[in-house]
Amino acid sequence: MSSMKDRIHKTKDLLGGFLCLIPSAVVTQAIAAAGADWLVIDQEHAPTGMENLHAMVAATAGMACSPWVRVAKRDEAYVKPALDAGAEGVMFPLVRTAAEAAECVALTRYPPHGRRGWGPFIAHSRWGVELHDYLPKRGPEIVCGLLIETKAAVDNIEDICRVDGIDYMIIATFDLSTELGVPGRFDAPILLDAVNHVEQAVMKAGIALGAAALTKEQTQGNLRRGHRILVHGFDVLMLKQHVRQAAEWARA
Repeated sequence: MSSMKDRIHKTKDLLGGFLCLIPSAVVTQAIAAAGADWLVIDQEHAPTGMENLHAMVAATAGMACSPWVRVAKRDEAYVKPALDAGAEGVMFPLVRTAAEAAECVALTRYPPHGRRGWGPFIAHSRWGVELHDYLPKRGPEIVCGLLIETKAAVDNIEDICRVDGIDYMIIATFDLSTELGVPGRFDAPILLDAVNHVEQAVMKAGIALGAAALTKEQTQGNLRRGHRILVHGFDVLMLKQHVRQAAEWARA
């Protein structure tokens, strides 16, 4: 089974995934089994503690679904436990500068290429390797992704793209629209200009790009613009949508 890092860098695969805000191994396993290429266990905006995080990562075992964690902030205290629980990638929020992007990369890599502390006592089992084989066999496979969701990141995107070791970037239009003063107005010219600027810079740099692809039309539009990382939904919002649709069917 190919690593997600290889799929990002050595193929042209379209990689669809979901954000898991429900702290449940059952939900995570169902999403992985349904065919998601990746999923993000959320610790930034969801009540997901370490015990749930480990169970959710473990629930993806045996399936071709890469478990990532969106950490609360760019901090070793959040990144190291997530990786040592067996996550294959880390998604970093609120990156603003090239220096911050470089720090994100360093937190996901072992020395001499980074500053991740060694301690894969749990992670090695998730990946089916011996403890001392984890560093050489799995350490280099960790995926580092950035969320582009601030005005500063848009302004500094060319410099950010020059940082070695970034595997993908996702334009987080919910947060970016809020920072630009047009919250939820995804057709606002100021937001569209920012998105276009980021798209051009990231694709010129050859970095995999993604954004929300919550509908068929949105997905097809993203693909036309060269996106490969497709954010198809949030588990809790998908659940609510289905309940509302069922109520509408009953009233029809």
